[in-house]
Amino acid sequence: MRDYFCIGSTPAYEPCAQVGTEGYREKGIAECRRFRELLRRVIGPEPEGAVLKIKDFPHDFGTYYELVCEFDTDNAEAFAYAMRCEDEAPATWEG
Repeated sequence: MRDYFCIGSTPAYEPCAQVGTEGYREKGIAECRRFRELLRRVIGPEPEGAVLKIKDFPHDFGTYYELVCEFDTDNAEAFAYAMRCEDEAPATWEG
């Protein structure tokens, strides 16, 4: 079975694009891509059974985007990686 943890669109202490504002879609997706690359540098590449991907979510002001770590619930290494992404994600762009 597959599950996922929401990681966010940017590091926790950094500003992010606001849903509903002009150009949000492009800015939000770009932030998620940058955050994904930062996680891969800091935590490492995804093991088999895990993937960092951008997921869209509905919101009153439109669709918003977040980086998620999707993982195979039967794969201990994939689950551990997802937990590290959730628990150890850098709080700033500097990592």
